Amino acid sequence: MKIDSSTKIASGVSETRSRTTIGKPSAGVAAEVHFSELAEQLQSPGEAPAFDAARVAEIKQAIADGRFTINAGAIADRLIASASELVAVQRQG
Repeated sequence: MKIDSSTKIASGVSETRSRTTIGKPSAGVAAEVHFSELAEQLQSPGEAPAFDAARVAEIKQAIADGRFTINAGAIADRLIASASELVAVQRQG
């Protein structure tokens, strides 16, 4: 099927749109943003564990040396627990 380039645009539809007017508020207008409780929890640095560069280097070296083993059972258990927790939170909300 060939598309004819001479096809006319339906009436009321502009052929081109100005990119400068999309998404930019006018001067002096402040945008108000509200986050959900979950988003606020994810952004709060108080509960986030500290990054341990030494531990990352240790794991990286273990992988390079072939000493790193993966406990698939533990990963599966934690994944199931995490999914169960998410489902419980969604049911409450």
